[in-house]
Amino acid sequence: MLFKLSKTLALALLGSLFSPASTTFVIQCYSRLVDERVDPVASPGLVPASHVHAIAGGSGFRANMTYADARASSCGTCNVKEDLSNYWTPKLYYKAQNGSFISVPIEGDDGYGNLGGMAIYYLQRPGPDNDTLVPFPENFRMMAGDTNRRSYNDSLFADRAVSFRCTGTDIQTNGFPNVNCPDGLRLQVTMPSCWDGVNVTSTDFKSHVSYPADGNYDGGRCPASHPHHMMTLFFEVTYRTDHFANDWYGNSQPFVLANGDTTGYGFHGDFVNGWDIPTLTKGINNCLDGEPNCPSETFTFYDQSDTQECKIAPLLTESVSGTLSALPGCNTPSSGPAEYVPPACPQDIALAKSLLAPSHPNTAVSQPPTLPIGIVNLSTSKGWTYLGCGTDVAGNRTLNADWEGANTMTIATCVDFCTSKGHPYAGMEFGSQCYCDDTLPADRAPVPGMIGNCIMPCAGNSSEICGGNAAITLYRKCGAGGCTPSSLSSRTVSTRAQSMKRGRFTRRLDVDDDVE
Repeated sequence: MLFKLSKTLALALLGSLFSPASTTFVIQCYSRLVDERVDPVASPGLVPASHVHAIAGGSGFRANMTYADARASSCGTCNVKEDLSNYWTPKLYYKAQNGSFISVPIEGDDGYGNLGGMAIYYLQRPGPDNDTLVPFPENFRMMAGDTNRRSYNDSLFADRAVSFRCTGTDIQTNGFPNVNCPDGLRLQVTMPSCWDGVNVTSTDFKSHVSYPADGNYDGGRCPASHPHHMMTLFFEVTYRTDHFANDWYGNSQPFVLANGDTTGYGFHGDFVNGWDIPTLTKGINNCLDGEPNCPSETFTFYDQSDTQECKIAPLLTESVSGTLSALPGCNTPSSGPAEYVPPACPQDIALAKSLLAPSHPNTAVSQPPTLPIGIVNLSTSKGWTYLGCGTDVAGNRTLNADWEGANTMTIATCVDFCTSKGHPYAGMEFGSQCYCDDTLPADRAPVPGMIGNCIMPCAGNSSEICGGNAAITLYRKCGAGGCTPSSLSSRTVSTRAQSMKRGRFTRRLDVDDDVE
């Protein structure tokens, strides 16, 4: 299954290299961290944010994040190890005739735990004066586009920087095309490339940066107010709108962004710098157009399987994917042309009160303050505690003392089965499989704060999660001291993935054994 994803997504990303002319290098985010309402650019420290984003990049992502948080990431969903930045855009939904909203899959989503991502092009656009390009500084962040925009002005570079490509055709528009695209819809945005040289952010998230003063939005002379030229970032993310090809109705296209935008003019992108700056500087100086070997000589890379395992647990206990009765955040579909005014959302008050702090769990947290959606708390009812999502491989199971498969599988039935066999570890995989053992391999243990590829519904209860493809939802029987969060140490995703590929592991953990 992973090979199938790898081939499909790689072709989708690489096949679109023709889009922005003069490509220098591409950050291929094969997967994404999480889809949720967190936005450290537009809503720093505030949770929930106004609408859902599809978020890629380093695992240090949080609502109040700093450059240090980004650099402390233990993994990333993008291919270059030295780039632990975060990139995100609003999620896309299909609005059904009955008023419900269905999340549109991103190219690479396979329903078995593997997620698609996005491509970020780093472009050499120094302008007519051939300006020296400067790297992004520490704590730098920026936004392109306006979430409340519902009209288009061709004279504004900021409006022209947003576009949509109807893949499989030569149609490209600045708003949602009213066309049933045969191979999906690619959403695109170009970031400002001129910086004031002083501020790493601003109160409106934009005024510290600017598009060129002349030429074009993706290449020209920087204004005197923003004299420092940076690399031009071009985002693209492909949604499989063709999955809804037979579900169009009425006279207009049926898709809506998470912010309620039915026009596409409110599409936007966000960036928080997490680069190792000397490496980025090397890339700027060495990766010139016409140098195809530069990326491999300048950067080191994650395996694609590593990027798939890099997922963090949602901070909010709300559903943002599948079929929803309303858009999260109380957003309502709007077509303008007036600016959109986000509505008050009473539900968000309750969500905010449920949080202990306005920051996202990260790799330093042993267990999220709230369990991920689909995970059942069995500490009181059965005396078992959730450990997280581990890795597994056919032929060398993570838990292999006993197992059963059933179309009625739930988390509780698996735990009951392992209890009846006298084993303190239980794991659910591929929706219907249950595995038990007395010990847990250290290099198969969950990475704290990350949910891995465990996203498959349980066969016996679709609201619960029972592992995934080569991913196992793990529980442990509580010891004499009661149910406490797991203290298994964080192992890098690359180490765990490599161990899985090798088909062997180092040592096993006893029930109360901690890794120092």
